Amino acid sequence: MSSGTALLVIDVQEGMFVPEYPVFDGEALLDKIQGLITEARSSDVPVVYIQHNEEPGEQLEPNSFAWQIQSRIAPAKGEIVVQKFTPDGFHETDLQEKLSSLGVKRLIVSGIQTDMCVEATSKRAGQLGYEVVVVEDAHTTYDQGGRTAREIIEEYNGMFRDFAKVQPAAAITF
Repeated sequence: MSSGTALLVIDVQEGMFVPEYPVFDGEALLDKIQGLITEARSSDVPVVYIQHNEEPGEQLEPNSFAWQIQSRIAPAKGEIVVQKFTPDGFHETDLQEKLSSLGVKRLIVSGIQTDMCVEATSKRAGQLGYEVVVVEDAHTTYDQGGRTAREIIEEYNGMFRDFAKVQPAAAITF
């Protein structure tokens, strides 16, 4: 890998797409991330998946169907999957070591949930010295707190600009 770049796909798991409570605009999200993954792979840029884990009996219980990475964007053989238990993908994981071993300095960030894991992982990446690019149309969340998911995404895209570049998927280069 010569670019020093990696694509992060955060918590895009089957449980986020259940008909009873799906993430906002989930099909469009999958289309955008699928396109980014295709471009990254064709550019020999590593795709790094982060997978959230919850306690037994909870939605994202390890090895349950809901816990699996969404089938449309599933990792290829040999791609890195990092297990996490908190919103921050770096907290008590080996993510930083894996990125360092690949010579990664720049992270293209996509995934779920805008206002939780995408925000926490992106912010921490910036604090650790990575150049962070948040893909403004490749992260999502849920309606909550009297606000629509679209409003939350727009607000966080503005906040991400404090510590990251924010670009649409169409403008991302690997």
